[in-house]
Amino acid sequence: MNKIVFVEDDPEVGALIAAYLGKHDIDVIVEPRGDCAEAVILRENPELVLLDIMLPGKDGMTLCRDLRSQWQGPIVLLTSLDSDMNHILSLEMGASDYILKTTPPAVLLARLRLHLRQHAANTTPAAQQNTLTPHKALRFGSLSIDPVNRQVLLAGNEIVLSTADFDLLWELATHAGQIMDRDALLKNLRGVSYDGMDRSVDVAISRLRKKLLDNATEPYRIKTVRNKGYLFAPHAWEN
Repeated sequence: MNKIVFVEDDPEVGALIAAYLGKHDIDVIVEPRGDCAEAVILRENPELVLLDIMLPGKDGMTLCRDLRSQWQGPIVLLTSLDSDMNHILSLEMGASDYILKTTPPAVLLARLRLHLRQHAANTTPAAQQNTLTPHKALRFGSLSIDPVNRQVLLAGNEIVLSTADFDLLWELATHAGQIMDRDALLKNLRGVSYDGMDRSVDVAISRLRKKLLDNATEPYRIKTVRNKGYLFAPHAWEN
Protein backbone atom coordinates (compact mmCIF):
# COMPACT_ATOMS: atom_id res chain seq x y z
CA MET A 1 0.00 0.00 0.00
CA ASN A 2 1.27 3.47 -0.90
CA LYS A 3 1.51 6.10 1.82
CA ILE A 4 0.96 9.81 1.35
CA VAL A 5 0.87 12.80 3.69
CA PHE A 6 -2.03 15.17 3.02
CA VAL A 7 -1.58 18.64 4.53
CA GLU A 8 -5.10 20.05 4.85
CA ASP A 9 -6.60 22.19 7.61
CA ASP A 10 -10.25 21.48 6.75
CA PRO A 11 -11.04 18.30 8.72
CA GLU A 12 -14.02 17.43 6.50
CA VAL A 13 -11.99 17.66 3.28
CA GLY A 14 -9.13 15.75 4.86
CA ALA A 15 -11.40 12.97 6.08
CA LEU A 16 -13.30 12.64 2.78
CA ILE A 17 -10.19 12.42 0.62
CA ALA A 18 -8.42 10.12 3.08
CA ALA A 19 -11.44 7.79 3.07
CA TYR A 20 -11.71 7.78 -0.72
CA LEU A 21 -8.01 7.15 -1.33
CA GLY A 22 -7.98 4.55 1.45
CA LYS A 23 -10.53 2.50 -0.51
CA HIS A 24 -8.00 2.41 -3.36
CA ASP A 25 -4.99 1.17 -1.35
CA ILE A 26 -3.50 4.55 -0.51
CA ASP A 27 -2.83 5.15 3.18
CA VAL A 28 -3.33 8.86 3.98
CA ILE A 29 -1.82 10.67 6.95
CA VAL A 30 -3.61 14.02 7.39
CA GLU A 31 -1.67 16.89 8.95
CA PRO A 32 -3.66 20.12 9.53
CA ARG A 33 -0.80 22.60 10.06
CA GLY A 34 1.72 23.83 7.54
CA ASP A 35 4.33 24.62 10.18
CA CYS A 36 4.21 21.04 11.53
CA ALA A 37 4.00 19.24 8.19
CA GLU A 38 7.69 19.24 7.32
CA ALA A 39 8.63 17.24 10.41
CA VAL A 40 5.78 14.79 9.77
CA ILE A 41 6.80 14.28 6.14
CA LEU A 42 10.46 13.71 6.94
CA ARG A 43 9.52 11.29 9.73
CA GLU A 44 6.94 9.30 7.72
CA ASN A 45 8.86 9.44 4.41
CA PRO A 46 5.74 8.93 2.26
CA GLU A 47 5.69 8.14 -1.45
CA LEU A 48 3.84 11.42 -2.19
CA VAL A 49 2.91 14.67 -0.47
CA LEU A 50 -0.44 16.36 -1.14
CA LEU A 51 -0.64 20.01 -0.07
CA ASP A 52 -3.35 22.60 0.31
CA ILE A 53 -2.11 26.18 -0.26
CA MET A 54 -4.00 28.06 2.46
CA LEU A 55 -2.66 26.53 5.67
CA PRO A 56 -2.12 27.76 9.24
CA GLY A 57 1.47 28.38 10.29
CA LYS A 58 3.04 28.04 6.83
CA ASP A 59 1.37 28.20 3.43
CA GLY A 60 1.63 25.34 0.95
CA MET A 61 3.82 27.24 -1.52
CA THR A 62 6.45 27.99 1.13
CA LEU A 63 6.21 24.46 2.50
CA CYS A 64 6.76 23.05 -1.01
CA ARG A 65 9.85 25.22 -1.50
CA ASP A 66 11.33 24.37 1.91
CA LEU A 67 10.58 20.68 1.53
CA ARG A 68 12.00 20.32 -1.97
CA SER A 69 15.60 20.78 -0.80
CA GLN A 70 15.24 17.86 1.67
CA TRP A 71 12.80 15.46 0.03
CA GLN A 72 12.70 14.45 -3.63
CA GLY A 73 9.35 12.65 -3.93
CA PRO A 74 6.36 14.06 -5.82
CA ILE A 75 4.64 17.09 -4.28
CA VAL A 76 1.13 17.80 -5.53
CA LEU A 77 -0.79 20.99 -4.73
CA LEU A 78 -4.53 20.39 -4.16
CA THR A 79 -6.30 23.72 -3.89
CA SER A 80 -9.47 25.69 -4.54
CA LEU A 81 -7.39 28.59 -5.95
CA ASP A 82 -7.94 28.50 -9.71
CA SER A 83 -5.14 30.89 -10.62
CA ASP A 84 -2.62 30.68 -13.46
CA MET A 85 -0.15 32.66 -11.36
CA ASN A 86 -0.43 30.22 -8.44
CA HIS A 87 -0.13 27.30 -10.86
CA ILE A 88 3.07 28.69 -12.36
CA LEU A 89 4.48 29.70 -8.97
CA SER A 90 3.88 26.23 -7.53
CA LEU A 91 5.84 24.63 -10.38
CA GLU A 92 8.64 27.13 -9.86
CA MET A 93 8.70 26.12 -6.19
CA GLY A 94 9.25 22.49 -7.21
CA ALA A 95 5.71 21.06 -7.23
CA SER A 96 5.05 18.09 -9.50
CA ASP A 97 1.42 18.96 -10.21
CA TYR A 98 -1.35 21.47 -9.42
CA ILE A 99 -4.88 20.06 -9.05
CA LEU A 100 -8.10 21.88 -8.22
CA LYS A 101 -10.35 20.60 -5.44
CA THR A 102 -13.23 20.62 -7.92
CA THR A 103 -11.48 17.83 -9.85
CA PRO A 104 -13.56 14.61 -9.77
CA PRO A 105 -12.21 12.11 -7.21
CA ALA A 106 -11.53 9.48 -9.88
CA VAL A 107 -9.40 11.94 -11.86
CA LEU A 108 -7.54 12.98 -8.70
CA LEU A 109 -6.86 9.32 -7.97
CA ALA A 110 -5.60 8.70 -11.51
CA ARG A 111 -3.20 11.64 -11.39
CA LEU A 112 -1.88 10.67 -7.96
CA ARG A 113 -1.35 7.09 -9.15
CA LEU A 114 0.59 8.42 -12.15
CA HIS A 115 2.96 10.32 -9.85
CA LEU A 116 3.27 7.29 -7.56
CA ARG A 117 4.18 5.04 -10.51
CA GLN A 118 6.76 7.51 -11.77
CA HIS A 119 8.26 7.88 -8.30
CA ALA A 120 8.43 4.09 -7.87
CA ALA A 121 10.21 3.74 -11.22
CA ASN A 122 12.65 6.51 -10.34
CA THR A 123 13.58 4.95 -6.98
CA THR A 124 14.10 1.41 -8.26
CA PRO A 125 17.55 0.16 -7.12
CA ALA A 126 20.26 0.65 -9.75
CA ALA A 127 20.84 -3.08 -10.26
CA GLN A 128 17.15 -3.61 -11.00
CA GLN A 129 17.07 -0.56 -13.25
CA ASN A 130 19.93 -2.03 -15.28
CA THR A 131 17.72 -5.06 -15.91
CA LEU A 132 14.54 -3.17 -16.67
CA THR A 133 15.94 -0.08 -18.39
CA PRO A 134 18.60 -0.84 -21.00
CA HIS A 135 19.28 2.82 -21.72
CA LYS A 136 22.90 3.92 -21.55
CA ALA A 137 23.99 7.44 -20.71
CA LEU A 138 23.40 9.96 -23.47
CA ARG A 139 26.26 12.30 -24.34
CA PHE A 140 26.08 15.49 -26.36
CA GLY A 141 29.42 17.27 -26.28
CA SER A 142 29.86 18.53 -22.71
CA LEU A 143 26.45 17.25 -21.59
CA SER A 144 26.01 13.75 -20.13
CA ILE A 145 22.63 12.32 -19.02
CA ASP A 146 22.71 9.07 -17.03
CA PRO A 147 19.18 7.58 -16.69
CA VAL A 148 20.21 4.81 -14.28
CA ASN A 149 21.77 7.08 -11.66
CA ARG A 150 19.60 10.00 -12.82
CA GLN A 151 22.67 12.19 -13.01
CA VAL A 152 23.29 15.12 -15.34
CA LEU A 153 26.78 16.50 -15.91
CA LEU A 154 27.55 19.68 -17.85
CA ALA A 155 31.25 20.33 -18.51
CA GLY A 156 32.02 17.95 -15.64
CA ASN A 157 29.76 19.76 -13.17
CA GLU A 158 26.72 17.98 -11.75
CA ILE A 159 23.39 19.68 -12.47
CA VAL A 160 20.81 19.02 -9.77
CA LEU A 161 17.35 18.48 -11.29
CA SER A 162 14.02 17.58 -9.74
CA THR A 163 12.39 14.32 -10.80
CA ALA A 164 10.03 16.14 -13.16
CA ASP A 165 12.81 18.22 -14.71
CA PHE A 166 15.01 15.15 -15.28
CA ASP A 167 12.12 13.31 -16.93
CA LEU A 168 11.48 16.28 -19.22
CA LEU A 169 15.16 16.54 -20.16
CA TRP A 170 15.33 12.80 -20.85
CA GLU A 171 12.23 12.99 -23.04
CA LEU A 172 13.73 15.85 -25.04
CA ALA A 173 17.20 14.32 -25.28
CA THR A 174 15.95 10.93 -26.46
CA HIS A 175 14.21 12.79 -29.28
CA ALA A 176 17.18 15.05 -30.03
CA GLY A 177 16.79 16.91 -33.30
CA GLN A 178 13.01 16.36 -33.34
CA ILE A 179 10.36 18.94 -32.55
CA MET A 180 8.37 17.87 -29.47
CA ASP A 181 5.03 19.62 -29.15
CA ARG A 182 3.48 20.43 -25.79
CA ASP A 183 0.78 17.80 -26.20
CA ALA A 184 3.33 15.03 -26.71
CA LEU A 185 5.39 16.18 -23.73
CA LEU A 186 2.38 16.38 -21.42
CA LYS A 187 1.05 12.99 -22.51
CA ASN A 188 4.43 11.30 -22.05
CA LEU A 189 5.23 12.93 -18.72
CA ARG A 190 1.84 13.33 -17.03
CA GLY A 191 -0.57 11.26 -19.06
CA VAL A 192 -2.81 14.23 -19.87
CA SER A 193 -3.48 16.19 -23.05
CA TYR A 194 -2.44 19.80 -23.61
CA ASP A 195 -5.54 22.02 -23.40
CA GLY A 196 -3.98 25.15 -24.83
CA MET A 197 -3.76 26.80 -21.39
CA ASP A 198 -1.39 24.58 -19.37
CA ARG A 199 1.89 26.46 -18.82
CA SER A 200 3.69 23.74 -16.86
CA VAL A 201 5.82 22.60 -19.81
CA ASP A 202 6.83 26.19 -20.64
CA VAL A 203 7.79 26.84 -17.02
CA ALA A 204 9.77 23.59 -16.81
CA ILE A 205 11.57 24.34 -20.09
CA SER A 206 12.52 27.78 -18.78
CA ARG A 207 13.84 26.19 -15.57
CA LEU A 208 15.85 23.62 -17.55
CA ARG A 209 17.39 26.28 -19.76
CA LYS A 210 18.53 28.24 -16.73
CA LYS A 211 20.13 25.21 -15.09
CA LEU A 212 21.78 24.07 -18.34
CA LEU A 213 23.20 27.55 -19.03
CA ASP A 214 21.19 28.11 -22.17
CA ASN A 215 20.70 31.65 -23.47
CA ALA A 216 17.50 32.94 -21.87
CA THR A 217 16.87 35.55 -24.59
CA GLU A 218 17.84 33.46 -27.62
CA PRO A 219 17.98 29.81 -26.47
CA TYR A 220 20.08 27.62 -28.74
CA ARG A 221 20.33 24.39 -26.74
CA ILE A 222 16.62 23.82 -26.12
CA LYS A 223 15.05 25.81 -28.92
CA THR A 224 11.53 27.14 -29.17
CA VAL A 225 9.98 26.38 -32.55
CA ARG A 226 7.18 28.89 -32.90
CA ASN A 227 3.66 27.39 -32.91
CA LYS A 228 5.15 23.88 -32.88
CA GLY A 229 6.99 23.13 -29.65
CA TYR A 230 10.56 22.55 -28.48
CA LEU A 231 13.67 21.04 -30.04
CA PHE A 232 16.71 19.66 -28.20
CA ALA A 233 19.69 20.68 -30.34
CA PRO A 234 22.18 17.76 -30.23
CA HIS A 235 25.16 19.75 -31.53
CA ALA A 236 24.77 22.80 -29.27
CA TRP A 237 26.67 21.36 -26.30
CA GLU A 238 30.24 21.42 -27.64
CA ASN A 239 31.34 24.36 -25.51
